[in-house]
Amino acid sequence: MRESLIAGQTLSIRLGESPPDRLDKALARFAPEAAELSRSRLARLIADGRVSRAGIPVTDPGARVAGGETFEVSLPPPAAGVARAQAIPLAVVHEDGDLIVVDKPAGMVVHPAPGSHEGTLVNALLAHCGSSLSGVGGERRPGIVHRIDKDTSGLIVAAKTDRAHHGLARQFERHSAERRYLALVHGVPDPGDPRLRGIRGVSVEPGGVIRIATGLARHRTDRQRQAVTEGGRPAVTRLRVLSRFGRPPAVALVECRLETGRTHQIRVHLAHVGHGLVGDPVYGGRRRAPAAALGAAAAAAVNAFPRQALHAATLGFVHPVTGAALHFAAPLPADMAALVRVLEAAGDGGAGAAP
Repeated sequence: MRESLIAGQTLSIRLGESPPDRLDKALARFAPEAAELSRSRLARLIADGRVSRAGIPVTDPGARVAGGETFEVSLPPPAAGVARAQAIPLAVVHEDGDLIVVDKPAGMVVHPAPGSHEGTLVNALLAHCGSSLSGVGGERRPGIVHRIDKDTSGLIVAAKTDRAHHGLARQFERHSAERRYLALVHGVPDPGDPRLRGIRGVSVEPGGVIRIATGLARHRTDRQRQAVTEGGRPAVTRLRVLSRFGRPPAVALVECRLETGRTHQIRVHLAHVGHGLVGDPVYGGRRRAPAAALGAAAAAAVNAFPRQALHAATLGFVHPVTGAALHFAAPLPADMAALVRVLEAAGDGGAGAAP
């Protein structure tokens, strides 16, 4: 089945009994699931004259149909993407005919945008994958189903086919994909802290896990930022302390597991509970690591860290085509690992060990 669904070929769809009365709805119902043809895309194909009945094009998406009729759908070859392919080195963790998993470096934008048209992950994937991109949404491009901030490092998956793109997107929409981040934060989130328990949206789960559940939306005055708000989209982050550094502890290495994946979610949630990320210029506030607790050298290293200390360390999902359970891990990048070593050398509070 799969070879017949490659962009540029023709798909034959026979309508079953009692089809919807509109052509676009009927084709969407009876098209093979593997084709991943949405009603909106079928409507475009119909309007473009790419759907025919008995050799005669049908160009009205609302045309009446009957059970038992057969329609031919000509799938166009994928159009060239707007972004330019650039031969940028990539740390590929996994790749097959349907998808690719990359350990993105800090400083790389995921998708071209105003002010960042080149040097992005998409530019790099276009060059790396080349002809293996069979098309996503009718365009030869990688399908990005989740994003990582420019200055966050770590794992990201991209689809190479429409079928993989839809399958991955469903998992991220249903929050079934596993995403685990490592972060360095100011202070130490303590499940027993009455202040923490009194913050809106914060609760404590077994094992010392801190659950942060709030609404997130764009900041009312700064449209580049996100903010905790009653009317925002639901966002849930689970937080667990792995290591404490300083005497008394002044910095912590924490694990963050995402139930949802909103823009800047971890950064906003950690700032919301008073433990902003080390190096975060937007949500970290003006908090400084104290030399009295860490020592002058370690405090200086923390305060000079040039980006938010956040890394997408693990990623798990079900392969959208084979059904295999996949799980990937990426070690801390060199800059965060070096900062952890400096903090460890300065002495810590003895609770937990860095991974």
